[in-house]
Amino acid sequence: MRMTGRERREQILGIAEEEFATAGLYGASTETIARRAGITQAYVFRLFGTKKQLFLACVDAAFGRMTLAMLAAAGGSSGIEALTAMGQEYNEMLADRTTLLLQLQGTAAAAAGDGEVRDAVRASFARLWQAVADTAQLDPVTIKSFLAFGMLLNTNAALDLPQVDEPWSHQARTRIKPGLFAHITTETNQ
Repeated sequence: MRMTGRERREQILGIAEEEFATAGLYGASTETIARRAGITQAYVFRLFGTKKQLFLACVDAAFGRMTLAMLAAAGGSSGIEALTAMGQEYNEMLADRTTLLLQLQGTAAAAAGDGEVRDAVRASFARLWQAVADTAQLDPVTIKSFLAFGMLLNTNAALDLPQVDEPWSHQARTRIKPGLFAHITTETNQ
């Protein structure tokens, strides 16, 4: 059975996400992506324009999945209750290394000096930040701390720290209790 254009686009995105998550923007091959999808490289470019546009679509999708999952986990709650639910969801999403590594690859590519990539990743991160802030309705310092711990979880996942049996690795993976965020505010940050 022949795929629709939308189905083919989703298939390519899924394959490209795996490739970009492990190899990054500059290391991934659109030829490999096309071969895995059973199509020509020209068809990949016809659907996405450039390798960079395909990469940015993958990174945006990863941030989007994270944002939607966290909002769903919060389920209409706010405050520390929302952060607790979002934090638990984030921890569960650590099992999907592709999503986390795409976020890191996007940030790394942005840091490499490409303004277009930086602007796109910045916009994706801004949407995640704003969704958390709008949902939790807490002090900006609390939101910053919550997301900072999330970035540490990304680093832990990228470094595969659960496989490292060393004191520092255990310390880096210490679970943060949600109540901590109630004490990290602008007022206590003076």
